Amino acid sequence: MSEKKIRIAIVGLGFGAEFIPIYKKHPNAELVAVCQRNEEKLNEIADAFGIAKRFTSYEELLNDNEIDAVHINTPIPNHGEQSIQALKAGKHVACTVPMATTVDECRQIVELTQTTGLTYMMMETVVYAREFLYMKELYDNGELGKVQFLKASHQQDMDGWPNYWPGLPPMHYATHCVGPVLGLTRDEAEYVSCFGSGTIREELIKEYNSSYAVETTHIKFRNSDLSAQVYRSLFDVARQYRESFEVYGSKKSVEWPLIEGKPLVVHTAKKSEPEIPEEVESPDFAKLLPKEIQPFTTKGVYDEGDNQHLSFTQGAGHGGSHPHLVHAFVDGLVSGTSPYPNAKQSANITCVGILSHESAEKGGEIIKLPNFTFTS
Repeated sequence: MSEKKIRIAIVGLGFGAEFIPIYKKHPNAELVAVCQRNEEKLNEIADAFGIAKRFTSYEELLNDNEIDAVHINTPIPNHGEQSIQALKAGKHVACTVPMATTVDECRQIVELTQTTGLTYMMMETVVYAREFLYMKELYDNGELGKVQFLKASHQQDMDGWPNYWPGLPPMHYATHCVGPVLGLTRDEAEYVSCFGSGTIREELIKEYNSSYAVETTHIKFRNSDLSAQVYRSLFDVARQYRESFEVYGSKKSVEWPLIEGKPLVVHTAKKSEPEIPEEVESPDFAKLLPKEIQPFTTKGVYDEGDNQHLSFTQGAGHGGSHPHLVHAFVDGLVSGTSPYPNAKQSANITCVGILSHESAEKGGEIIKLPNFTFTS
């Protein structure tokens, strides 16, 4: 293994604190700084993890020449602008989902990676979760046969979440269900058609002028005979938290359980009818990681008490994805390869959601993805 070290700064220490011990233990990373606007919280976390360099100003952090890359974990409305700032400052960027909130911000990020040669990676948890990695292994080994259809959902009750969440259009934060359907075969979306359904409470509608309780999108894959369906809800829908992903192949299909924590269901073709379905516990894929960070696939990393970030506890630990995300980013920078999803792939995934809501507002009108989101 290379002895090269990538000097990382984590920006945002709510969800971002989950990644501190992983970077500290990764053999090719050096966590040199953390950034948080609240100085009391900044010092509390930095003291706990022994991090000397601290910033309350993102702009000051970007001027520090000792930092090679930033991992952005700030609120969704800041992702696009802060990624653009970092790339302009000469920093590689890992950013939690979504990539941005507008198509234009996505375009700027893609163009900056092209002009600077810097790396951008959207840190989509689902495409590194153990369940996805299990299905990806089946696909790569040919066990699914010909993939015929893909389906995913992300349903979550966001009542009580702060700031920008109330009334957010469901598809504006769709990467958890769009990412896996495109990521399994490494395909791209060509165009989308989306319908809204139901109505959320009046006090929520006014925030974004969006009334839909559920949005459902059909995605047509580019240069492929495949399509996928994804659906998303945030408010006023009775449903346990669920980030589901399902794939239907000619030899095997895999379906997500209806209740969180239950096994996956694998269907195998040409068996007798009662024997077609089989419950399968998804294996862990720590074997893909450096030994120093393998334990983080099966336990929380910030602490073992009640202070885990809500997205981590409510999201079933994000399927053990955090160390895989860190390794994909760091290893890409060390080896000079492109981590998945790179800037164009991230833009394609993110713009599916943004344009899906636009399609719903136009009664399901087909909307094409922009050319800058295509890798070729």
